[in-house]
Amino acid sequence: MIKHSIILSYVAILGGVLSFDGSQIATGENGRLRESVQGRFASQNRHHQLALQQNRPTETPKQWVELGRRVHGGFGSYIALGIRIGLDAMQRLNATPRTLDVTYYSGAIAPCPCMVDGIMIATISTPGQNLLRVATTASPEGTFGVAEIRDRTSGKMLRYTIPATAKTQLDAWNQDTTGQQRYDAVMSASQETLFSVKVIR
Repeated sequence: MIKHSIILSYVAILGGVLSFDGSQIATGENGRLRESVQGRFASQNRHHQLALQQNRPTETPKQWVELGRRVHGGFGSYIALGIRIGLDAMQRLNATPRTLDVTYYSGAIAPCPCMVDGIMIATISTPGQNLLRVATTASPEGTFGVAEIRDRTSGKMLRYTIPATAKTQLDAWNQDTTGQQRYDAVMSASQETLFSVKVIR
């Protein structure tokens, strides 16, 4: 009986050792060490997740809307069109994030160069990286805006021209609609009504 009890005690102790994961230590020097290690792993994981997010080629529609809202302060059809142009350039140039150089020319009829914010979040080309700028000269007459997007690796450049006629449609989509509805409208519209693309180099 005593021998049986001793065996059971050893089994219980062994089971406790095998199942120990360090979470039992919660106080004193060991507790601080565990918290430090856990904090380091959590920080590394956050940086890893952020890197993955930055290099993803696409987001879900809901994520694009939220990202546009946070960056620009609101999500309208102009931002959506910028995202569509940016993604189109990424695909045509077979580019990765932060490899495209963007110059945007805003048209005289445009209320602001909002579209460039959409291009920025789609390509992850930013002014801080010296990869994106809004030109001081306006786009040609009869246009809403022009984006010149160049692949820094290959040197290939695309020119996206948004016709002035697109403004009426873009403004209509902003009336009594949600950000998601505006995004869906722009993404499903015929390209010919929104922009043309030309290889210029």
